[in-house]
Amino acid sequence: MSGFKERFIAAQDRLARPERLGALAARGGALLCWCNRCAHHARIEARQLALALGPDFAVPEVGARLRCSGCGAKDVATSADLAAPSTVLMAAPAAAA
Repeated sequence: MSGFKERFIAAQDRLARPERLGALAARGGALLCWCNRCAHHARIEARQLALALGPDFAVPEVGARLRCSGCGAKDVATSADLAAPSTVLMAAPAAAA
């Protein structure tokens, strides 16, 4: 019984862990960025962000480093964009010092 429980907990842990920029960049994916103030949205290539922030940076935490190019707010939500890659619409943040 304990083996089943350990496998179940490990599977739940894998589901709860947010995706990392490196894994998303390896698949050629992008991030969907959404401003919670003005609803402006854009896509950023994960490869570009992984170079700036590092491959182990969690995708949902990227929004804290972005500023909306529409209204200037820092209230940006991010998630992995599962659509086909297209052009980049928003500039990547500068590397943190």
